Amino acid sequence: MWNKLYNAAVKVQNDRRISPFIEAGGVAAAILTKKGNIYVGVCIDTASTLGMCAERNAIANMITNGESQIEKVVAVMPDGRVGSPCGACREYMMQLDPHSGEIEILLDLETKKTVKLKELIPDWWGYARFEE
Repeated sequence: MWNKLYNAAVKVQNDRRISPFIEAGGVAAAILTKKGNIYVGVCIDTASTLGMCAERNAIANMITNGESQIEKVVAVMPDGRVGSPCGACREYMMQLDPHSGEIEILLDLETKKTVKLKELIPDWWGYARFEE
């Protein structure tokens, strides 16, 4: 599955200039949902910092299609290696679902090394709000 997700991300990764203010596609991401669907997204970088990361773009695609639970995440960097989501993306994913800490993130394609989101955000502040 990791190779399938990686390939889905690479397929949409296409570093390009949209305008003098916006570049997109340097980083791509693919997510696998609990329902078994794959959603992809690319980063959108803007001159005014109003862009979005590839992971959040893929999540927006997932939410647009009526889902909100993620199983696995792959982010592909411009050099083709996989990378860990930034802090904003980690927080965004944690807020989706009470079990988001179990999301598996690929850290190395060759060795298939992974980490769970809860390991990247220990002692997350928001668990109690899911209990309200």
